[in-house]
Amino acid sequence: MNTIKKYHFRYVIAVMMLVTIIINYLDRTIMSTAAPEIMSDLNITPAEMGLVMSSFFITYAIMQIPSGWIGDKIGQKICVGVSIVWWSISTIAIACARSITGLIGARLFMGFGESAVYPCNAGITAKWFPDHERGKVTALYDSGSKFGTAFAMPLVAWFVMNYGWHMPFIIIGGIGIIWAIIWFFVYTDPERSKFINAAELKYIREHQAKKEGVDKSKPIKWYKLFKYRNVQSMCFGLFCYNYAMYFFVTWFPTYLVHDRGMQMMTMGWAAMVPPICGIIGQYIGGWFTDYYYAKYNNLTLSRKISIVVGMLLGALIVFASFIENNYLCIVLLCVCYAGMAGASSSQWSLPGDVAPRNMTSVLGGMQNCISNIGGFLSPIITGVIIGQYGNFSLALAICGGMCFIGALTYGCGLKEVKPISIMPKEL
Repeated sequence: MNTIKKYHFRYVIAVMMLVTIIINYLDRTIMSTAAPEIMSDLNITPAEMGLVMSSFFITYAIMQIPSGWIGDKIGQKICVGVSIVWWSISTIAIACARSITGLIGARLFMGFGESAVYPCNAGITAKWFPDHERGKVTALYDSGSKFGTAFAMPLVAWFVMNYGWHMPFIIIGGIGIIWAIIWFFVYTDPERSKFINAAELKYIREHQAKKEGVDKSKPIKWYKLFKYRNVQSMCFGLFCYNYAMYFFVTWFPTYLVHDRGMQMMTMGWAAMVPPICGIIGQYIGGWFTDYYYAKYNNLTLSRKISIVVGMLLGALIVFASFIENNYLCIVLLCVCYAGMAGASSSQWSLPGDVAPRNMTSVLGGMQNCISNIGGFLSPIITGVIIGQYGNFSLALAICGGMCFIGALTYGCGLKEVKPISIMPKEL
């Protein structure tokens, strides 16, 4: 007799999304960690290095909406799998670069590949998980960005010191190709999966306000979503968030060496501490938003509280320049990073909360497209500031200001969090 006990294969899917993001961010983090050595080896100025780092975001931002649309159209399995192979080849190509032109070309190519992951993960979460688990699952997979940033720092620094800056790019690129093979073998949508049973599928679908992926219908053209206030607030709020967060992803290791006087290995260990705190903050944020929703049945407040409080904590980065002691400075940056990571759990739950059915990935792509304009501008502006003033003080102040503006955007601009209702006249 068949048992009615449900499996929990959806948690395997959550771990697969986590691993994908870890590898995704390892590829990005290598560049920031190896930046001092690359600049020295290829005779690149800070402003030029800012351009190298930012070039990734040009193609990354441009491809967000197409990647999300493709993910919704043909499925996240193919979209993510091809994406992993693409960015892994690009990572290896960086190791072959011998000039600033080669670095920029490889980074542009990488941006194309990496663009699909976050929009597709938002769509996968909407398909595979009940609404009341969305915050925790988002926290889990998005924490991969902090795992990649944290644990890569000392390891990459060690490789750079002992084998040169090229080797980490080759190793991580190879790991990505292996992971793509595993992804293609294991992942598919819940109704098609051979690893899920009927009880788990029923449980998932019965606890969803909309049944993502049960058909291919899309109630509205994607570009018409931009006229909704919640979508506008999500896009601009995440723009502010990404401007500040990508200081940590790109220039943070150089800040520790340049302004804080740390040696390469010391920097590697110090740079991993804020992202580790970010992982903790991320899980707390994901747990809190689901807990609040389950207890008070108020999805709007459950998302807003996590985001606004987290971004206000991130705004404290403005005080880093006034702290002389390196240990106290790292403590402050840990608080900033943890707060912002806690906000991210709810920020990336919002596409699944707000999008019409079968449009979660494209809405995730829309908000990530706009937000990564901030990711593009942040490294360039920071590089120019360093070249002009010789330190990071103004750059940190701008990051703090962006966090504060982002908190206001989510707090005041975001209205009731619910799936967008499409009126007949809007079709």
